[in-house]
Amino acid sequence: MRWLVAFGFAAMIVLSGSHGDVSPAVASQRSPQLTPSSPDLESRDQPVSRDDVSILVKAEALLRDESVWNRKDDRECADDEATGKRSLFCALQRACIDVLGTYDHRRVALQEVRFAVEDATRGRDFEHRLRDFNNLPTTTLADVKRVLRVATERVQARLKAQVKQGGRV
Repeated sequence: MRWLVAFGFAAMIVLSGSHGDVSPAVASQRSPQLTPSSPDLESRDQPVSRDDVSILVKAEALLRDESVWNRKDDRECADDEATGKRSLFCALQRACIDVLGTYDHRRVALQEVRFAVEDATRGRDFEHRLRDFNNLPTTTLADVKRVLRVATERVQARLKAQVKQGGRV
């Protein structure tokens, strides 16, 4: 089934002549590109930007209360968008698209949330950190919001240090 959807999407791009340029509305409807990790991406000191802060703040706002939190993440966000109930992963995906116009799976903001999850769970081994943390029976929305706040504080601190050093933001 996935190959059929992928083939149809590829055909749409070829027929439209867009060469991969897709509007944010269309981009938000397809499955995200899941970039594999690498040692560089797992480094906790990657340069940050104001967009990283915006993504984290937006994700926390999307998860404002229990009525909008999906605690059974499947990493497919179309159904989350349709119901307005987002998991941690899908809130980050939506926030990323809203801020950047596209989804960036290994964006520093999202990596920082993954690191905060690792720290909060004392390095527990998950197949997918964001999904599996969201779905733990012991995880509460307060826990989800806590890892978002920790990630936001870390990104803000790095951004402030970069500005002091005259780095890019």
